[in-house]
Amino acid sequence: MNPIKAAAVQFNHRPGDKDYNLGRVRHFVQEARQQNVQLITFPEMCLTGYWHVRNLSEGECRALAEPIEGGTSTTALKKMAIEFDMTIGAGLIELADDGRMFNSYVVAMPDGEVAVHRKLHCFISEHLSSGTEFTVFDIPQGARVGVLICYDNNIVENARINALMGAEILLSPHQTGGCDSPSPHCMGVIDTELWENRHADPDAIEAEFQGPKGRQWLHRWLPARAHDNGLFLLFSNGVGIDDDEVRTGNAMILGPYGETLAETWKADDMMVVADLDPTLQPTSTGRRWLKSRRPDLYRPLTIATGHEEDTRTIRFRKEN
Repeated sequence: MNPIKAAAVQFNHRPGDKDYNLGRVRHFVQEARQQNVQLITFPEMCLTGYWHVRNLSEGECRALAEPIEGGTSTTALKKMAIEFDMTIGAGLIELADDGRMFNSYVVAMPDGEVAVHRKLHCFISEHLSSGTEFTVFDIPQGARVGVLICYDNNIVENARINALMGAEILLSPHQTGGCDSPSPHCMGVIDTELWENRHADPDAIEAEFQGPKGRQWLHRWLPARAHDNGLFLLFSNGVGIDDDEVRTGNAMILGPYGETLAETWKADDMMVVADLDPTLQPTSTGRRWLKSRRPDLYRPLTIATGHEEDTRTIRFRKEN
């Protein structure tokens, strides 16, 4: 891996307004270029909007969806990647050749190539399918990159497989924080009035963003994904009102020891930037642990226990 300057962005998308959302992407790409950023990541489904999709009909989802090849959003990302000599990742609803729709993440590269990850654990809509493959690829800047979208990162095996496939950097686009979670000690909703009043009283909303509904929850587990696998991790997220919930932002870049290289808890559209130093990786704890694996012991990981359920069922079930 070469030294790379990377950026992670949080922004408040407009549901269904792709022109506006692409404009915000371009704004931050231009800002990143001024700082010599080579790799930038934007949130999950930030081009189409996210949380409102759970209430859309199949026809309404199809109206938002678009193909990757020749699609308006992917074409725009490719042009930006070439114009600004930058690898750019952003999320949308993909319309596949077979008619299925996916929560997908497009990574456009300055050599004209495009990589696409389909979320493995999709729950936002019954009209969207879950992906079936991991996505690890090389970028022209000289690094091997993997992508896991939001809930994908919750499953420890997913991050480990990315590392085993050679990923050095993990892109982790999300729409999270401030969620009405079925887990009683996880996250929790944020009063939308705090967001509306953010300019007059920024301390109130930022206290929520830094607390158990945002940063404190994220820091329970995201650093473990980076540390245990020796990965640089770029966490991009929505921020502000997303339909009837408030996303907490908390854009951050983590190093291969799980350390925080850059982060924000501001209640605004923001970008964080960090230099990814490849000399940290070979001797990181996680990379050394990978060499100590005993694959002969791990067959139970591939056998269903009988307790597995659909992600939608798990995500929306209310615990007693």
